[in-house]
Amino acid sequence: MILETILERSGLREGEEYETQAHRMDADGGRLKPDVVVRIPGNKTLVVDSKVSLVAYAEAVNSQDPIFISAARKRHVASIRTHINGLSAKAYQRAEGSTVDYVIMFIPIEGALSEALREDGSLTEYALDRHITIATPTTLMMALRTVAHVWSVERRNSNAEMIAKRAGLLYDKMAGFVLNMEKVGKGLGSAQTAYEGAIGQLSRGP
Repeated sequence: MILETILERSGLREGEEYETQAHRMDADGGRLKPDVVVRIPGNKTLVVDSKVSLVAYAEAVNSQDPIFISAARKRHVASIRTHINGLSAKAYQRAEGSTVDYVIMFIPIEGALSEALREDGSLTEYALDRHITIATPTTLMMALRTVAHVWSVERRNSNAEMIAKRAGLLYDKMAGFVLNMEKVGKGLGSAQTAYEGAIGQLSRGP
């Protein structure tokens, strides 16, 4: 739900700049189902995954027992690492074909990532080594708004090119029309001269 809200507020359009629950095939013919595939100008795509489990994080937040909290934090980090490994094994970026060389792993609660990094400061580096980048609502919104802005510029440029092309076609059409009208004018002039000569020959000639 949080991911859907971010996508709706990012300025991107579903079915145009992104699609949800897309179906892809891996190198072995297996089926993959990325949560979101964001299209980027230049025929590139960006895969966003939001399936990371926050059960251990919730247990840590809701407990009052320091020992249990510490153990839950460790399980939370282990859960994230396991999900990173799973995403890396799926290799969405290769199945997508034209995607950027990493997958965004979305964590919908800012505090969940903060707690994990407090327990294991090397977590983001561990993810990057496996072509995974971790995003929270704030960072994902910034990334998607940037993509939306690039699409806006792309559409403006495309519209400008289309206008220039149509203006060129209109100019060619008008130039052709004027040229043909000049030919008609010359033809009418020749016809008038021939007419006057024929009338003169008939009525005024010797």
